[in-house]
Amino acid sequence: MAGSHSREKVIVIGAGIIGVCAANALVDEGFSVEIIDPVEPGSPGQCSYGNAGGLSPGSCIPNSMPGIAAQVPGMLLDPDGPIGLRLLDLPHALPWLLRFLANSRLSRVKRISDAMIALNRLTLLCYEPLVKEAGCEDLIVHRGQLFAYENPNGPAGSTLSIAMRRERGVKVDILDDAQMRELEPAISPAYRAGVFLPEQGQCPNPGRLVAAIARLAADKGAVFTRQNVRALVLEQGRVTGVATEAGVVAADKAVIAAGAFSAPFARQVGVRVPLISERGYHIMLPNADTGLKINVNAAERKFVAAPMEGGLRLSGTVEFARPETAPNWRRAEILIRQAAHMFPDADLSGVERWMGNRPGTPDSIPVIETAPRHDNVILAFGHGHQGLMGGSVTGRLVAELAVGRTTSIDLSHFRSSRF
Repeated sequence: MAGSHSREKVIVIGAGIIGVCAANALVDEGFSVEIIDPVEPGSPGQCSYGNAGGLSPGSCIPNSMPGIAAQVPGMLLDPDGPIGLRLLDLPHALPWLLRFLANSRLSRVKRISDAMIALNRLTLLCYEPLVKEAGCEDLIVHRGQLFAYENPNGPAGSTLSIAMRRERGVKVDILDDAQMRELEPAISPAYRAGVFLPEQGQCPNPGRLVAAIARLAADKGAVFTRQNVRALVLEQGRVTGVATEAGVVAADKAVIAAGAFSAPFARQVGVRVPLISERGYHIMLPNADTGLKINVNAAERKFVAAPMEGGLRLSGTVEFARPETAPNWRRAEILIRQAAHMFPDADLSGVERWMGNRPGTPDSIPVIETAPRHDNVILAFGHGHQGLMGGSVTGRLVAELAVGRTTSIDLSHFRSSRF
């Protein structure tokens, strides 16, 4: 019952979309909440800020699909390809990549897809009361999601992913050239066919969404502290607080929601997760007045074009590198060329570049659970490319775990023991 935990303090490590959604849900349950992160919620220093904005309850296609093993070498060798890997980072990334490829078996893919749809199908349902309460309902737009193909027979080559969506109740429309042009005339005639998911949504400013939900939590009494968390504090097998640059902050419970930086905290409570930084790049084109209305995924070129409040955003390139490595801005230059191809008449001046560390697991799904050996620690990280999508649902699940209530979805798929 809300209010019954008013004497219990919860520290949330991480003020990205997962952390701020969890903070709201925990405050609503009556907990005293402190969120600790060195970065301002919703600012460019966060992974959540750079998201493409997709809020897709029908998202259920893993990154590792059957046949990916044959495609990865070509992607890595292609200088304009969707994946980048520096040779110096190969020893760091190789164990993760091998696990990633192992998850491409069809039987495994279908189980992962079931987990993805279980989490994502609630995204809009859980966001709607949050954005209403935060006064930012304009940040949830229902316009669908389009996968655009340059090959007119492209959708025929995506029969597995289309079937997987339909088997899980996702509405899918196959569009020919004329139908796609009628739906989204802004994109180049080079794109000849489409797969349209009409029930999907989008957010036109992910950074503003994170900031608004953070302010809502603060208005309810949550405290935000701008510090680096150095370690969990353990006493007699339980977490009693966290150590920051300014000293120890005591707590009755802790939530690890630090995205790509979560693994060291998880290891302190005996949980080892193969978490890697899938470094994502995006470009913003403030002067590209294309008239684009819908988030468009370029199916062959593997990037997303998204209409945003600040202009046109292109994202999707992945780089496997250690988080502390300097940005490789050539990855962003690839996206400028992709923009010119999809929108040949667009004004590409004034380009703004961004890079962030996405927390990737080899099976495309996060870890959400109470730590197996520390019942006052909750793990909520590893959402990869879908952190914005999973934020509202994960926040609710964290609160349910904190109060000991039966969770809204079965969390057996999301346990760390799967690794």
